Amino acid sequence: MEQHDLDELLSHLEKPARYLGSEWNAVHKDWDRTAVRMAFAFPDLYEVGMSHLGLQILYGLVNAHPDYLMERVFAPAPDLEAELRRGGLPLFSLESHRPLRDFDLLGFTLQYELTFTNILNMIDLAGIPLMSCERSDADPLVIAGGPVAANPEPLAPFIDAFVIGEGEDALPEVLSVIRQAKESAGASLRARWSRQRLLEKLAGIPGVYIPSFYSVEYNKEGRVQGFTALRPELQSCVRRRLAPDLNDVFFPTAPVVPLAEAVHERGMLEVFRGCTRGCRFCQAGMIYRPVRERDPQTLLRQAREIIDKTGYEEISLVSLSSLDYSDLDGLLPALGDQCTLSRTGISLPSLRVDSFSVDIAQKLPGGRRTSLTLAPEAGTQRLRDVINKGVTEADLLEAVAAAAAAGWSAIKLYFMVGLPTETQADLEGIGDLVRKAQRAGRSARGGKKLRLSISASSFVPKAHTPFQWEGQLPRQQLTERHAFLRELVKSSGADYHWHDIKTSFLEASLARGDRRLAGVLFEAWRRGCRFDGWTEHFNFDLWQDSFRAAGLDPEFYAGRRLSYDEALPWDMIDVGIDREFLVREHRRALAGAATADCRLGSCEGCGVCPSFGVEPRLVKASTLDVSKG
Repeated sequence: MEQHDLDELLSHLEKPARYLGSEWNAVHKDWDRTAVRMAFAFPDLYEVGMSHLGLQILYGLVNAHPDYLMERVFAPAPDLEAELRRGGLPLFSLESHRPLRDFDLLGFTLQYELTFTNILNMIDLAGIPLMSCERSDADPLVIAGGPVAANPEPLAPFIDAFVIGEGEDALPEVLSVIRQAKESAGASLRARWSRQRLLEKLAGIPGVYIPSFYSVEYNKEGRVQGFTALRPELQSCVRRRLAPDLNDVFFPTAPVVPLAEAVHERGMLEVFRGCTRGCRFCQAGMIYRPVRERDPQTLLRQAREIIDKTGYEEISLVSLSSLDYSDLDGLLPALGDQCTLSRTGISLPSLRVDSFSVDIAQKLPGGRRTSLTLAPEAGTQRLRDVINKGVTEADLLEAVAAAAAAGWSAIKLYFMVGLPTETQADLEGIGDLVRKAQRAGRSARGGKKLRLSISASSFVPKAHTPFQWEGQLPRQQLTERHAFLRELVKSSGADYHWHDIKTSFLEASLARGDRRLAGVLFEAWRRGCRFDGWTEHFNFDLWQDSFRAAGLDPEFYAGRRLSYDEALPWDMIDVGIDREFLVREHRRALAGAATADCRLGSCEGCGVCPSFGVEPRLVKASTLDVSKG
């Protein structure tokens, strides 16, 4: 796009800084000197996408290669979409403002099911056919990856290839195949192998799933019966990619610093991946196994470089549970000394529900004593054992008292409603826990009241978890339970906020959906659904109309309890966890039996370690025993 055309376009927008592409550390490469050009597509607004570490990792990784180029594109806000459609203009990248259809590869990250209609909208605005089967050899390859690719089927007809697992391990191989395809086809910038031949080559890369190479069969009840590979050389399922040692993989120490205000404006330091706690509702805790910690020396070097190259005033220690880092006692003092010199704060995005975590947070340089979030998840010990949370009432009350005594004036407690086996007593337990937390906080503050806020979401069953077979409660029941809790909590003097039930219902339908839901997505997009995760844009009536138009019932996907012996829509994806382990964990949940953290005891046999031929990597000795895998 010419500069004067861009200037004219941006002059009509509310937040033009979202689309300038001139941020500090943004990479502008010579288009004609790169062999492969990729656009990283984040299907949400700029301020959300620029807070995503995965974008920064892949952006830095690809652009570090002299022959590859990666530029960014975000879901256009409604004002930009309107201008593009009014002027017949294509969606463009940030760095060069080139149309997306000029790139070899358009790659979407899948972080949340309710961004799916944005993906369709971005493909359409790019001038690329929505359906994979309708694209020509001249169209860019459309790929997708990320945690939600753990069940890629609802998007299967729209995506040429899914990268399953950790992108920095697999993406360089994908780009290498595309480079080979272009070099073999001749000197023309757009020439390459036929689309079919390119997909055949990509299918040979471990972790790459080509949905068009598999057919899905359904039984007379409408359930998935199985998958059939349409080529003899294909595997029966696709195993995710995994980087065994995070010290050996790329990490961005010169991340792009947002121009427009982002959700999180801080440097991100990934201390480890994976989790051993085994919460039975948590998909991330399952699909990112095993635990792999970075060495303290690596983390200190990365933190120093991030501070030097960004000017951020805060560094955040990122992981599923950063306080589980095995050498935290050694890392934090050294990191604190380093950050004190540059007057940089350190933050922990999530705290365990114990007084130790509060004590650690109190000692962090630059830490603010305003609001703290703790997540007991359930109101009774029985239900916390069902979900394998590993938190007691005493843990929570000690943490609240410690935080109040340390100067925090407000605490948020996070719960889930509608968890498997939940009873009225469990709901009443939340109210009881809130009252006890109020008393503990007031006592620790010398009689001054603690501001307590309760945030609750509705349980959403996710693929590859022990609760994948559970259905979500009907919306009316969830509404009644949230309403009951609201009155119970308000009577205790705390605020109560809950996530929109209809949004959670749609999320559950898509999270457990099969390939037929592509028809629903198309109808919803055609009817105008965009930014479905944003309250001001979500229109549930349009989604209901879309399900009816596609002849499908969302309750069939969200609410139905699945049997152990039926085929699942995500059976094509192997995350390395044994199905038998998930069944065993589900049965233990229904029996109210907790499972020990394998970091603290013997292996529970999830199967990940022997499946990948790796072991958990801890920088400090532990009792971890992986003899059973």
